[in-house]
Amino acid sequence: MSTARPFATDLPARTRRAVKTAGVLFGMGAGGLIDGILFHQLLQWHHLICFSCHPGATIEDVRRNIFADGLFSVVAFGLTVAGVSKLWSALRAGAAPLPGRIFPGAAAVGWGVFNLVEGVIDHHLLQIHHVRPGPGQTAWDLAFLASGALLVLGGLRLMREAPSGASARLSAR
Repeated sequence: MSTARPFATDLPARTRRAVKTAGVLFGMGAGGLIDGILFHQLLQWHHLICFSCHPGATIEDVRRNIFADGLFSVVAFGLTVAGVSKLWSALRAGAAPLPGRIFPGAAAVGWGVFNLVEGVIDHHLLQIHHVRPGPGQTAWDLAFLASGALLVLGGLRLMREAPSGASARLSAR
């Protein structure tokens, strides 16, 4: 009788899909939270909607910025909680330990998808803000998109490189 931990490929397909979905939701939410905390609050480069990003802005404009950023954070936190909840349910239903590279890979994909969608829509199509407005803003916006693409590609690779059942069990001995 083997006491080796089950590997990701030993999980039922339904559980694997649920863990991937959980990772993507978690990654989208965590990516949004990191974006909001880093760019909106700590660096103060932009806000979700830059009401006060112009000369002559009023305190009411600043309040609207803070409110929009707060709504953004609520949505990001909701995605993060949804991802954790989905992961919890998937692992309880599958009665298996967390499958090694699937969740972190899916989380990287989710964060990358967040960067790509938010970057294309907010920075390029709607132009409601830029990563760092001013000289060089296009380069910052493109770097943000590139980071999203790299996260998606890295996450997909991480999930694809998860050990396969028989060979992983043999190498673990």
